[in-house]
Amino acid sequence: MRVWKQWTDECRTTRKSGSGPRNVTSARDDRHLVRMARTDRTASSRQLAALWSIATGVSLCASSIRRRLLQCGLRARTPLYRIPLTHDHRRLRLQWANQHRDWRADWQHVVFSDESRFNLWYHDGRIRVRRYAGERHLPECIIERHSGRTPGVMVWGAIAYHRRSQLLRIVGNLNSNRYIREVLQPEAVPFLQSLPGAVFQQDNARPHTARIVKSFFAAQQVQLLPWPACSPDMSPIEHVWDVIGRRLARDPRPVASADELWGFTIRNYSIGQRVDKASKALLHNHSLFLQSASE
Repeated sequence: MRVWKQWTDECRTTRKSGSGPRNVTSARDDRHLVRMARTDRTASSRQLAALWSIATGVSLCASSIRRRLLQCGLRARTPLYRIPLTHDHRRLRLQWANQHRDWRADWQHVVFSDESRFNLWYHDGRIRVRRYAGERHLPECIIERHSGRTPGVMVWGAIAYHRRSQLLRIVGNLNSNRYIREVLQPEAVPFLQSLPGAVFQQDNARPHTARIVKSFFAAQQVQLLPWPACSPDMSPIEHVWDVIGRRLARDPRPVASADELWGFTIRNYSIGQRVDKASKALLHNHSLFLQSASE
């Protein structure tokens, strides 16, 4: 009724400019609050409220903190996680990126492979970072984490520009002999042989780089793509695992066993987007890779 009366009397439905309670903070206070939030990107609104009270002697609730920061363009977002990189890792990543800077059609011949693990219990990270749009890759907006072992299933798969391999389930620890016997011989090599001029990409895990595996590749005349250490972010197949992981997280019916999780993974291996889009993502990531590797 209030809105209708306002419309009939004044021909408007919005609140008058300047009406309502006044902000406790001034524009100068808001700038100071933004500096505090940018100093510690992981500070929660409650922590910022406590710091604000200490610094100014004025109490400000957490919801007011969030509103002020939102008005200034700082939204709490999920941080970008990455594994720790040494100086040598960065140097080798940059060297690899520069060597492949001018590749275009060559990527259509690359078969990207990887193992991934999906866990029975998915835990969403509770830490958020406050950042502006476009600041996802700032070092202060990234939280490093190490992979851990929880009950789940380990899988292997490979994608080419317009095709993908069968998804394989890996039970137990994967050593070099099992890698040849259960992955390369039955699936990877036949898949490569069906693609003229295919180049095989794998990471530098020990089962992949053992001498027996290198000898197997040489005997099968498999051409390998050199790959820098600690660079899973550059492989488009990571987008496939990400799609499956997101679907698993959104599924309202949590899986109850490893076999059920395997069935879910198989069903969702039909890549959410065209495989060529996932490969084109590598070209986009390449520029980000050059930028991050040079920092």
